[in-house]
Amino acid sequence: MNKKIIVAPSLLAADFSKLKEEIQEVENYGAEYLHLDVMDGTFVPNISFGVPIISSLKKHSNLIFDVHLMVENPDRFIKDFVDAGADIITVHAESTKHLNRTIQLIKSYGKKVGVSLNPSTSLDVIKYDLKYLDMVLIMTVNQGFCGQNFIDSMIDKIKELRYIAPNIDIEVDGGINEQTGKKVKEAGANILVAGSYIFSGNYKEKIESLK
Repeated sequence: MNKKIIVAPSLLAADFSKLKEEIQEVENYGAEYLHLDVMDGTFVPNISFGVPIISSLKKHSNLIFDVHLMVENPDRFIKDFVDAGADIITVHAESTKHLNRTIQLIKSYGKKVGVSLNPSTSLDVIKYDLKYLDMVLIMTVNQGFCGQNFIDSMIDKIKELRYIAPNIDIEVDGGINEQTGKKVKEAGANILVAGSYIFSGNYKEKIESLK
């Protein structure tokens, strides 16, 4: 697997009193994506941020805006996030009754589409939709909060996905640091989301350690 390794700092762990400066700093130090966790307090037990924040930040960044919708019935919000500047929109397989319809809706706006799977969700759920996807996001923690421990059993899930979909982008999110980052890359992941790990230290060193 020779896919380029991409680091996607997670905005959720940034200093919200200076978001513009934070995203410009990680961009200057080699990040290519900005991972944006949108939480509704229903699908996950937390509320984060939404369209106004993303729209405002897009004006100050050349990063790829990687929008991860952790919301119930995401179809309601797709156009809003397209208009806000999302480049990639990822929805949870568990959040919609008609996953293929949601995938096609995102694609109709000319955006890249990803599907995220919670730790206990089988790859079988996306078996018939893989050909429509640009990316699969494997959650390596139970989503909703920063700073959780990496779930080691997800390594086998990443390996299995890479075997059945050799060309797809595999993103991982949760508990990623230099050590776990090495494990997921060896398993086949090529997009690494990291929040607490990057924003708690030397941004340049942390980003480089994940590549």
